Amino acid sequence: MKEFNYTITDPDGVHARPAGILVSEAEKYKSSITLEKDGKKGDAKRIFSVMGLGIKCGQTVNVKVEGADEENAAVEIEEFLKENCL
Repeated sequence: MKEFNYTITDPDGVHARPAGILVSEAEKYKSSITLEKDGKKGDAKRIFSVMGLGIKCGQTVNVKVEGADEENAAVEIEEFLKENCL
């Protein structure tokens, strides 16, 4: 399992648009990708699961990636978050 922390920089937090693009990116990988904030977990491949975390700007989420392509998926998801200013 690979994991990293990421602090959300989008002024609006993770609302429908950024959640949707994150889900689209996460679905490219075979590994399970989980977001965790304040003890709540959400599946990064399910939009309502991501939005249900209520992630606001400035909050830090823990991202866990586990599976066959976890090495590559973790690196690419972290880069994706940075490049898309989530």
